[in-house]
Amino acid sequence: TMFPLLLLLLPAAHAIVKLQYRPVLTQTPPLEGLTTASTFVLDQPRCVFGGYDDADIWLVVALDKATSTFNNTAAPGTPETAFQRFPDSVPAYMTLNATLANYPCPKPAGDITVLRVGSETSCARDEARPTCNGPLPGPGPYRVKFLALRGSEPVAETDWSLPIVLRTAKSPSSISTTESGHSAGMIAITTILSILFAILLAGLVAML
Repeated sequence: TMFPLLLLLLPAAHAIVKLQYRPVLTQTPPLEGLTTASTFVLDQPRCVFGGYDDADIWLVVALDKATSTFNNTAAPGTPETAFQRFPDSVPAYMTLNATLANYPCPKPAGDITVLRVGSETSCARDEARPTCNGPLPGPGPYRVKFLALRGSEPVAETDWSLPIVLRTAKSPSSISTTESGHSAGMIAITTILSILFAILLAGLVAML
């Protein structure tokens, strides 16, 4: 009679722990380039993974639409989670491997507590580095979460972030010359009149 009960308890013993934390874009201190055309900056998950000293903490970066189907048992460093295949055949990749020692709590004075996602250009096409923190391929939206693994077993995870949209570069033809309220023609006329006025003023001074 005990054996069926043990079978019921076994999956629960290995259930992944949901941590009450949602990754966010860094707000303090205010940063230039919080989001760019290919990167964004997150707060490090300080004081979040207490008790998981023996686990590896990974950042999962996913297309917004792929969060519900991401497989927590997908191993980092494999074709299934490789940055180089994102987003065409891989809707979510794993990068920025760390341990609890990388995210000490409380934060020592002067510590850098942010992560720039998308900052490694050198490995973007290097399939020998599938966990590359490479430039993001488009504006998104993306969502991220932190996932702790003991070996290949997922043991704890945060919530997914809210959708993150990157900046898009404007084409030169889309930049308006009238945003300041002055047309290009008016600017040219004003410049010419200023030059003529300066010449006239110089002439008057010479006559006097």
